[in-house]
Amino acid sequence: MLEVFLPRSSNHWICHRRTTMADLIVFGEDWGGLPSSTQHLISHLMKRHRVIWVNSIGMRSPQLSLRDIKRVFQKMMAMLRRTGKPAQTSSEQITPVIIHPKVLPFHRLKLVRQLNKRLLLKDINRAIDQEGFDKIILWLSLPTAVDLVGSLNEQASIYYCGDDFEGLDGVDHKMIKPLEQELAEKVDLILVVSKTLARKFTHPNTIILPHGVDYPLFSSPAAKPHDLPDSGPIAGFYGSISAWLETDLLVQSAIALPSWQFVFIGDIKTDISSLQALPNVHFLGAKPHNQLPSYIQHWNVAMLPFRNNKQIAACNPLKLREYLASGTPIASTSFPAAREYENLVAIQSPKEPFSRVILRANDQREEKANRQARVSTESWQHRATQLEALINHLSR
Repeated sequence: MLEVFLPRSSNHWICHRRTTMADLIVFGEDWGGLPSSTQHLISHLMKRHRVIWVNSIGMRSPQLSLRDIKRVFQKMMAMLRRTGKPAQTSSEQITPVIIHPKVLPFHRLKLVRQLNKRLLLKDINRAIDQEGFDKIILWLSLPTAVDLVGSLNEQASIYYCGDDFEGLDGVDHKMIKPLEQELAEKVDLILVVSKTLARKFTHPNTIILPHGVDYPLFSSPAAKPHDLPDSGPIAGFYGSISAWLETDLLVQSAIALPSWQFVFIGDIKTDISSLQALPNVHFLGAKPHNQLPSYIQHWNVAMLPFRNNKQIAACNPLKLREYLASGTPIASTSFPAAREYENLVAIQSPKEPFSRVILRANDQREEKANRQARVSTESWQHRATQLEALINHLSR
């Protein structure tokens, strides 16, 4: 059920199904990577709505680093591709029209913003004409797309806020904050994934749409991968291995539990040398999203070892519900999203060693059915159905 933060009657958002579906123009991350909440939701909506998807417009100015230079090169190569649909991977899969944005990553400069807007409008309007888009709803997951609101003859616009960008690592916070404030004032509807994020906005039409989960994927039994350790119980984590992980806490846990194997899956974006020095810690690299269930289902404990900071306080990690859907016991540091499932997750108490939290979680292995049942009705399809009701209302 949607949680509505409106001073008006909640009946304001009661709506009726229409036979004419709105067309969607979506500004999100790059299509085709590890799916974000935006990709999950839009993938379900594409069964009934046509979609033009604009790949990521960055949220910071590039630096003179190898990583940023590589990212700029990848973006430049993408710009040279023609707008269109990616290759279909199966006869049943529906894909959007993809636009690789030709923009300069210097959003603090007014002239650059004006130039970027003209370049984007040229490509998007061409795609609109080619696809015959008519009743357009604009969906923005990134504040850097704010200048497009009101420029595409859209019927309505939505800001989907899935993160607290002011606390997000790797984001130009001084640049993003005013852009987000400007965006929040322009759009017709703000969707947020948590109560913490809802408190950021005074917009009267701010609605909480929690994350979902691909329950069939994560709950269906999968074979054990060959690259998992063969000896000892396994405590695992998948996702971006970034500065928001409590590295010291993990080092202490791996030392305190020498018979356990600690497995990490994902791209490495922070210093992990202290973990790499330990014989029972393993980094397996990034894996495709559809392969993750085969790993987590064969862990003894899944970990959420996050730091206590502003970003984590506002986050609603997709992996939390994916962990629950797999049935695997969960050991977590304390943050709001985890505490919503505190009867099913072993949550670290003040000054408690995380190694003890892992052991407490392992003792909960018989509660697999309860963990899975808790999220069995929180599918992405269910969230998309709720979202479509809102979109149908906006396009009336």
